[in-house]
Amino acid sequence: MAIAQIRSVIEATGRWVRFRLEEVGRAGRFLGQLARALTDVRTWGPMATLQMRTLGVDSLPIGLLIAVFTGIVLALLASYSFTGAVPLYFVGTLVEKTTTLELAPVLTGLALAGRVGASIAAELGTMRVTEQIDALETLAYDPEAYLIVPRVVAGTVMFPLIVGVAMVVGLGAGWVASLGLLGLSSEEFLKGARLFYENFDITYGLVKAASFGFAVTVIGSYQGLQAEGGAEGVGHAATQAVVYSAVMILVLDAFWAMTWLHGRSG
Repeated sequence: MAIAQIRSVIEATGRWVRFRLEEVGRAGRFLGQLARALTDVRTWGPMATLQMRTLGVDSLPIGLLIAVFTGIVLALLASYSFTGAVPLYFVGTLVEKTTTLELAPVLTGLALAGRVGASIAAELGTMRVTEQIDALETLAYDPEAYLIVPRVVAGTVMFPLIVGVAMVVGLGAGWVASLGLLGLSSEEFLKGARLFYENFDITYGLVKAASFGFAVTVIGSYQGLQAEGGAEGVGHAATQAVVYSAVMILVLDAFWAMTWLHGRSG
């Protein structure tokens, strides 16, 4: 009895390891095909501008909404945390630093992971289960160049643009909240915002946003292409795309902090 149980555990472990290794192999092959398809600019170039509007411009309202409330909350949180021990103009410092370095890229990235990642996975998953992608291959179209690369390029380019606008809006919302709710003057808020400002703050946030855009679109595309089993499979692919994208955003956020931000402070 014990031997049978041990054998069952070993077999289950082996199946799990084999499945994960196969998944890594499929992901590696997908990235290789994606890199190869990047050279086919004539195929993906015309589609990229359309995807920039769909994934980027249409996502701008949600980015701005998040930025407005983030700026307001940061200003109020800073005022509450200082409790009179720190000059109130440091509200501007906190709003500027946290918005540009962290909250604008990460919160916007997480929101867009839900919108963009799920949309890509559902769209490509539907094309997969209805055999539209197979039809493209029959017509001698490269699915990676025609479907995947435009979305990846659009996400990598448009995420930093959306985050950049969110930075400005978040700082403006914190400024208005400081004037209307905290009694600061514009001069005091701007004094704090400029106190420790560096151009690196903007660069760091935008580079992170570009990496988030790349990760979200690649994961959404991969999950969509792996969909099978009809509507249920498409829904599962969309859910997986959102979950994996959110996790990858947090992993990349930690990666940039440990490699670039920590190295700069050291």
